[in-house]
Amino acid sequence: MDQVRDSARGTKDAQVVRLLAASAHDVRRARRGVPLLAVALAVVAAAFFILPLVGLLKRAPWSTLWDDLSTPQARDAIRLSVECSLWATAISVVLGVPLAWVLARTRFPGRSLVRALVVLPMVLPPVVGGVALLYTFQRNGGVLGEWLYDWFGIQFTFSKAGAVLAETFVAMPFLVITVEAGLRAMDQRYEDAAASLGAGRWTVFRRVTLPLIAPALYAGAALAWARALGEFGATITFAGNIQGRTQTVPLAVYLYLESNQGIAIALSLVLLAVSVIVLVALRDHWFGGLRDASS
Repeated sequence: MDQVRDSARGTKDAQVVRLLAASAHDVRRARRGVPLLAVALAVVAAAFFILPLVGLLKRAPWSTLWDDLSTPQARDAIRLSVECSLWATAISVVLGVPLAWVLARTRFPGRSLVRALVVLPMVLPPVVGGVALLYTFQRNGGVLGEWLYDWFGIQFTFSKAGAVLAETFVAMPFLVITVEAGLRAMDQRYEDAAASLGAGRWTVFRRVTLPLIAPALYAGAALAWARALGEFGATITFAGNIQGRTQTVPLAVYLYLESNQGIAIALSLVLLAVSVIVLVALRDHWFGGLRDASS
């Protein structure tokens, strides 16, 4: 009888455990559930982003797309965009990585202000950035431009160098904040171990730090390149819209939207494709942690 009683008690305990587990599972599901109103609003929000893309794809001249992209205007714009954006990305890496390193590892008065000024171009209207560049680097009366022209013969306004400068101004912040986040997230014990073995600061940075922050560096460079490729406001204000010299793809889209919509839409599709490719390539860097946390 005692064995039967113990068996019955064990069966009841197991049933209670299963009920508690099921209740806890139901509670978790209820907490994770999304109200119907939120789902409806999310659908509207998603449609807000998707429908303009559908409209662009619907108006695309697919039958003449290659011919439109093969015109001299389109070829010049694509060539200049690729060239200027790559130069802007290279300058962003050369200057932005040390800046991110200083912001992440050095304490000095006004560091928060410097960081705010560095990321300011991300929220500043691009045309305002173009005006600021103009009054800094213009040949006549610029803070630095007049001196650079008189001493070295360098002129940024209405030149390809000016387009590169404008794109660097708006693109570098993306690299700086991404690399700084990578530096702050990495385990510094590896650097301490290398330093304890006699490695110098530059050796530690080159052999230890850079490999550890390589994903953040690649992501920041990709974001900077995509931003430079799509830059419009600062470029047209500071460098102008001159075919073959400063007319990048966004500027060509703006110009030919009135005179030749086929070229404008074809070039818009090029920028759209590049943007999608960059976002897909960076999906693990951006959303990997969120996906792991939710699984």
